[in-house]
Amino acid sequence: MAQNDTAKNGNGGHLGFEAELFKAADKLRGNMEPSDYKHVALGLIFLKYISDAFEAKHQALLAEDPQAAEDKDEYLADNVFWVPKEARWSHLQANAKRPEIGTLIDDAMRAIEKDNESLKGVLPKDYARPALNKVMLGELIDLISGIALGEEGNRSKDILGRVYEYFLGQFAGAEGKRGGEFYTPRSVVRVLVEMLEPYSGRVYDPCCGSGGMFVQSEKFVEEHGGRIGDIAIYGQESNYTTWRLCKMNLAVRGIDADIRWNNEGSFHKDELRDLKADFILANPPFNISDWGGERLREDVRWKFGVPPVGNANYAWLQHIYHHLAPNGTAGVVLANGSMSSQQSGEGEIRKAMLEADVVDCMVALPGQLFYSTQIPACLWFLARNKSGVGATGRSPLRDRRGQVLFIDARRMGVLVDRTRRELTDEEIQKIADTYHAWRGTAGATGRSPLPAYADIPGFCKSATLEEIRKHGYVLTPGRYVGAAEQEIDAEPFGEKMARLSRQLREQQEEAARLDAAIEANLKALGF
Repeated sequence: MAQNDTAKNGNGGHLGFEAELFKAADKLRGNMEPSDYKHVALGLIFLKYISDAFEAKHQALLAEDPQAAEDKDEYLADNVFWVPKEARWSHLQANAKRPEIGTLIDDAMRAIEKDNESLKGVLPKDYARPALNKVMLGELIDLISGIALGEEGNRSKDILGRVYEYFLGQFAGAEGKRGGEFYTPRSVVRVLVEMLEPYSGRVYDPCCGSGGMFVQSEKFVEEHGGRIGDIAIYGQESNYTTWRLCKMNLAVRGIDADIRWNNEGSFHKDELRDLKADFILANPPFNISDWGGERLREDVRWKFGVPPVGNANYAWLQHIYHHLAPNGTAGVVLANGSMSSQQSGEGEIRKAMLEADVVDCMVALPGQLFYSTQIPACLWFLARNKSGVGATGRSPLRDRRGQVLFIDARRMGVLVDRTRRELTDEEIQKIADTYHAWRGTAGATGRSPLPAYADIPGFCKSATLEEIRKHGYVLTPGRYVGAAEQEIDAEPFGEKMARLSRQLREQQEEAARLDAAIEANLKALGF
């Protein structure tokens, strides 16, 4: 999320108060760590959301049939959580200044979990702990009480949902590297969603974090006039705390999803073993060396080669490909090194993937997009079928067999603060439109017909498998798109030096990672 008060919401408009609200909430944090405070604040926003939704339904039922207003099934049928009296926001707000407010909140969370099976084990219940300042807690309740005040129905739910999403992004920024483990920057998610267009069918994320991929997928469907019920959402997350955030994030949005948790993760305990998804969107942790690969030397998922024990990148790619439906497509965020690495057989796996024609498109992203790392990243787009058959409910596409689209977006993005960059709406649309024009997308989402695809020097190139072979199966877009016509170096000297210094630092980090991977491999071989 943008860290200024002009951040755009999912509908392209502006929320005038979310930045001010976060600033006020953050001020109340005092010396509390962002990683702890996020659960305090997000838990209360969630409680406000389900209480508001319950009260709105309760009032509507009272007007129609007072007896039905006390029937839990009436709420369940409308996808509204049942909130007992002692857990309703009005009760907490009335008692916000009492010293036992922490205990009252914990009791409210337990009561809600008891009456709503899908929330069991999800809600934070440690507001009564001595270390938590109860005056701050009361002031935070007062602050959150003002969200969506006077708004009705879907408008109120949407505002609370967007506030929750905004707070998630801000906490990820405050936590830095640790925050990136649960949050993928919104502009990166939007590129994936706009390119894949998950309009109908099964959507899956094997490392779903706080659920941003799913939220943006649902927004996409809504914004293009589709029906939310046309997509079914599946996910898995190995971090229990992050899984809880995901469940709350989706519940705030009213999104029904099958999100599994186990601490072994998708590689070692694939909870959705039989799932074949139409769309997979994923941002796996980059270059993970301790993924337990030595215990998975023989696995049905390693169709293109056994991934090295010292790096999980090609394990993720193959796990994701394994879960694609016959006409499914996937978008995966990975470190730039995945496009060219020859370490421990990775080059051979990449070669096998290309020869099997499963790589559809590669996008090089600009630096500084992520909270968690300065390592440059790229997007891999995989397709089970490039012959021109569309995904669920789609028009036929162009036959793209033997071709890969390369997009170099490294010069895109605008700085939203000193350290972080975001892609603009126009840039996201340019990348997505290029991909759709190349694929020959007819416009499943009702867009106007796109101009015919053409290579643009310095930006995009449709390369044949023969050209890729000549480059040794390296997939770095810069090798294929060439230089922009009449390219002028208009970058200010200071910015250029800062960029070059950053790139040098990133290369040093990558070299250190490779050294560690080599050492791990040697150790695994007994040297």
